[in-house]
Amino acid sequence: MKLNDLVPNEGAKKDRKRLGRGISAGKGKTSGKGTKGQSSRSGEGGHLYRQGGNLPFYRRLPFMRGEGFTPPNQVEYNEVNLSQLAAKFEAKSVVTPEALAEANMLHKPANPVVILGRGEIAVALTVRVQRVSKGAQAKIEAAGGKVEIIA
Repeated sequence: MKLNDLVPNEGAKKDRKRLGRGISAGKGKTSGKGTKGQSSRSGEGGHLYRQGGNLPFYRRLPFMRGEGFTPPNQVEYNEVNLSQLAAKFEAKSVVTPEALAEANMLHKPANPVVILGRGEIAVALTVRVQRVSKGAQAKIEAAGGKVEIIA
């Protein structure tokens, strides 16, 4: 077999319609587009955003201004206040994300934990979490506890 012997399968290739080549060709004069009107013109159909008199989709959407933007890789923390820790944990306890999850204090256990300073704490706790606010750290250490930041 040679390259010049190769032919496509029967019915695989089809000739294109030759439009507008005279009335005897079968697709002459109006070339199958009917008569007059928008549909008979070249480039008919308008623009992609033209919706036949309806308000276009892109104009129905609200404006995206500065405060509407959400950074795609921001970190979402589980927020836990000192008042919650004081209510759930006893003295000399070790507070970790796992211990907080067991106590049902986390909204989304897969997310990191931040301890915030609302409330008071009187018991000494060892807190091992991803983030602690300065006020919370000062109150924990004033009560005799320790703060350890984990990665």
